[in-house]
Amino acid sequence: MKIQSIEISEIQIPLVTPFRTALRTVEAVDDIVIRVVSDDGQVGYGEAPPTAVITGDTKGSIVAAIRDFIAPTLIGREVDDMDGLMQALHGSILKNTSAKAAVDMALYDLYAKSLGKPLYKVLGGARAQVETDLTISVGPIDEMVKDSLAAVAEGYRVLKIKVGKEGLADVERIKAIREAVGEDITIRVDANQGWNAKEAVRIISAMEDLNLNIDLVEQPVKAHDLAGMQYVTSRVYTPILADESVFSAEDAIRIIQMGAADLINIKLMKTGGIYEALKICSIAEIYGVQCMMGCMLESKLAVSAGAHLAAARGVITRADLDGPGLCKEDPYEGGPVYHAGLIQMNETPGLGITKVPCFNS
Repeated sequence: MKIQSIEISEIQIPLVTPFRTALRTVEAVDDIVIRVVSDDGQVGYGEAPPTAVITGDTKGSIVAAIRDFIAPTLIGREVDDMDGLMQALHGSILKNTSAKAAVDMALYDLYAKSLGKPLYKVLGGARAQVETDLTISVGPIDEMVKDSLAAVAEGYRVLKIKVGKEGLADVERIKAIREAVGEDITIRVDANQGWNAKEAVRIISAMEDLNLNIDLVEQPVKAHDLAGMQYVTSRVYTPILADESVFSAEDAIRIIQMGAADLINIKLMKTGGIYEALKICSIAEIYGVQCMMGCMLESKLAVSAGAHLAAARGVITRADLDGPGLCKEDPYEGGPVYHAGLIQMNETPGLGITKVPCFNS
């Protein structure tokens, strides 16, 4: 089975509410989607969000990377030679990790379909269900409390609270949310690089003093400030999760060896797809470090690829795969079933996605 073509399109899905972080505000998923077609008619699907503030990738750069570099390199190659395919994919162009991720997940989708197995079983099959958090966007306290209570009412048991814009005022945000949702709900805090090191220690320590019982704090300082991350990690009790600081296996090794974080957040759009993400999983297993499977602002298509990886590997103990829960609609057919915070993996081959509406068939 050989790769015959790689087709590119776009999809737009409105969000339930605007997605606001310390870095940006977004009102809709507006992503590139692709379809890889084999010479026997099988198809694999992939998706890439343009997240320029984190990955540097735009819609134009994603399209150009796939059309002008990745597709010419891969067309005509055998699908069952996954190692060779991945070497060719990652050697076709430097960086451009979102474009690579879209093609990578489509190739894994196609490969698992050729084996007649769901992707999570091909990758390891650790579990058939994954629990995800739901993101609460940064905003006025009363609005964040309202959104948190609504999420709990829907059935979510884990909330990820966006902060990082107003320093110590973030403590009051978390305090109000904790008081509203009670002690049985898991709360994670994501600063999106919004604090400096000393400020982060002060804020996290204040949350600890109030016994707010925070599961983790994600990326408290700038991505490049590994010394600052190490400073924070060594001075607080709350686990620190490295996100924007980790794009590659080499980044993961550096952060773990420095003690710059307690946990590693894996996102396919940062690693360039599943192939490189698996390397981070292996490194984390060697060092005994747990991982979270995360996502950018992605629809069910790309999030399903992340869910399959999360279900496959035991070292991934947390999931932030809430993209479908933030969207007003699900335009796809097939794939994992998303019910509030639980993701039930499909037992159909590949990612399980059988139809992507922006393609004719």
